[in-house]
Amino acid sequence: MYYSLVGRDIEHDTIPFMKNNNVGLTVWSPLAGGFLSGKYTRNNLNDPNNRLSGFDFLPHDKEWGFTILDKIREFAQDHGATPAQVSLAWLLAQTHVNSVLVGSSKASQLEDNLTAVELNLTSEEIEVLEKLTRPVPLYPNWFTTMTLDSQVVEALE
Repeated sequence: MYYSLVGRDIEHDTIPFMKNNNVGLTVWSPLAGGFLSGKYTRNNLNDPNNRLSGFDFLPHDKEWGFTILDKIREFAQDHGATPAQVSLAWLLAQTHVNSVLVGSSKASQLEDNLTAVELNLTSEEIEVLEKLTRPVPLYPNWFTTMTLDSQVVEALE
């Protein structure tokens, strides 16, 4: 399934189902079609010579995505890594992710992606990325959470 730092929609229903049934996740397009590789910027995103100017099939708010990339670049610099490696390392740190399918058009991209397995983000870095990219709860989930009786929840646990 498609899953990335800018595409966490499956956390609403699919991932809870998978966790409940001990099913692992194989991720495709972990870099959101290359967006999270770091090669796209606010200045070059609409350049007609880049891939995303004509083949942008994974919807997300680009300005929000660049805010995320700013933080990813910061962490990448701290680790001597690339934005792609940080993005992949976050995915690999998710307990529900069993496998990640990476794509590349150059051997150097493939090597960069594979090196992500050696990058260990700190728990603080993972939490920052979690909070920055957490999907907004959908109805009726937010309503159910808001109206739960804490004594009933406690009794059920």
